[in-house]
Order: sequence, then C-alpha cells, then structure tokens
Amino acid sequence: MKTTIDIADPLLRKAKRLAARRGVTLKSVIEEALRNALEAELSPQRPFRLRTHTFKGKGLQPGLSWGDWEAIRTLAYEGRGG
Repeated sequence: MKTTIDIADPLLRKAKRLAARRGVTLKSVIEEALRNALEAELSPQRPFRLRTHTFKGKGLQPGLSWGDWEAIRTLAYEGRGG
C-alpha cells in the first residue's frame, strides 16, 4: 500500500545511508524498523527474574533464607569490618 508520511530530514538521511550500507532499499529499512517497534510494543514482557547461584549447588547455609538479607550481609562481611 502506498502512503505519504513526513520524516525529519536528518532521520531520513540516516535511513538512506543505512540502506546504502546494507545494499537494500529505503522501504525495507523503514519496514524493518516499524516491524521491530511494533513487535517490541506488542510482545508480552516477561518480568525480570534473578537466577540464584550457589557454590557447588548446595544453596544457602542451614538456618538462612533468601529473604533474610541482613543475616546474609552480616555473614558476607564477617571479619571484614562490615
């Protein structure tokens, strides 16, 4: 489908240079950029999940829990003036 849009001159120049470097048409550069923007906007975002890492897979020391950061920090800095 043909349509007319206004694009800022500096942005259009950059898009034309990118198309030339890639050896593709300006149309394909604009379509790809629009496709990527729409995909990013419409795709469901998975919440960030911090993976836990343990030494040799043994988890936390007995008596500790992942939510007890005060105790974990105390043990981490034990003997180091912390």
